[in-house]
Amino acid sequence: MKNQLDGVRVAILVTDGFEQVEMTEPRKALQEAGAKADLIAPGKGTVQGMNHDEKGSKFPVDVKLESVSASDYDALLLPGGVANPDQLRINPQAVKFVNEFAVAGKPVAAICHGPWMLVEAGLVKGRKLTSWPSLATDIRNAGGQWEDSAVVVDRGLVTSRKPDDIPAFNSKILEEFSKVAHKSARAELGPDAGRRRSA
Repeated sequence: MKNQLDGVRVAILVTDGFEQVEMTEPRKALQEAGAKADLIAPGKGTVQGMNHDEKGSKFPVDVKLESVSASDYDALLLPGGVANPDQLRINPQAVKFVNEFAVAGKPVAAICHGPWMLVEAGLVKGRKLTSWPSLATDIRNAGGQWEDSAVVVDRGLVTSRKPDDIPAFNSKILEEFSKVAHKSARAELGPDAGRRRSA
């Protein structure tokens, strides 16, 4: 729905080796709904996408990780690809960035191998989620409840398994991220907004 996410700022955290379609398709859906979706990466001017095992396109980084914090954004998107989260999860600043979204109660979406970052940031204990099947043991060992479903939503956490799940993933991202837009609108209007509108 156009304008569903007007004013919502989404951080998309990646580094080289991300699965290209898991960034481009959700980003397109977010932008078409009115969100500002920034590509964020540690210390790079461009990042390399992958189409499975083949190199895809290079994408310009909007903001370097070193110059942002979670307070600059309303929601977080974590694409997959094997190499991408495997590099990010050994970057303390990247792990801290992800954790800050959860601490602030902001929605987080992760697909395929992206939930590795959720494990590393200590965010899966007591939560239901899904991922690429090879991460199931890691998630369970971290106290999460893994499900083999196209998309799982648990208290603002949206997860999916693979590129085939992107349509369901995008739908739930828009649904969960739109709650941020509604909160923001209510905050701007103030507590007596309803009385003013009905007067």
